[in-house]
Amino acid sequence: MPLLHWLTRDKDIHEATRTPYRLLEQVASQSHGDPDTGNMLIQGDNLDALKALLPYYAGKVKCIFIDPPYNTRSAFDHYDDNLEHTQWLAMMYPRLELLRQLLAEDGSIWVSIDDNEGHYLKVVMDEVFGRANFVSSFVWQKVDSPNDNQGAYHARP
Repeated sequence: MPLLHWLTRDKDIHEATRTPYRLLEQVASQSHGDPDTGNMLIQGDNLDALKALLPYYAGKVKCIFIDPPYNTRSAFDHYDDNLEHTQWLAMMYPRLELLRQLLAEDGSIWVSIDDNEGHYLKVVMDEVFGRANFVSSFVWQKVDSPNDNQGAYHARP
């Protein structure tokens, strides 16, 4: 199986094991609803949050959806989407490792990504989740505006 190599790969593939376990602390002032449902909103670094969930949910999660930075060279209010490619891979690999540990044997992981990093992500996910476990890609074509359901298929006179 082909492997993707980048400058800091040897260090990055072990980052998940070096990340310490942290305790999840309930913040009563931000809590809402029935505490017995098991639903949680976790605020913090997602690597730390994933590691904190492992003791409770390892091998039990049926469906995972992630929407990682597309690395489009843009700046947003909550994060910088302008990582150098090696930094992007260094960020993604350990998180995928922890997600794999959380995923149930019959679970699935869904990822929203674009062409900036999608092909590299596919190779890394093949390594982490196993190439034979890949099912399919879904392609979404952006329309001109939110209300333009005709999109690229509209026949213009």
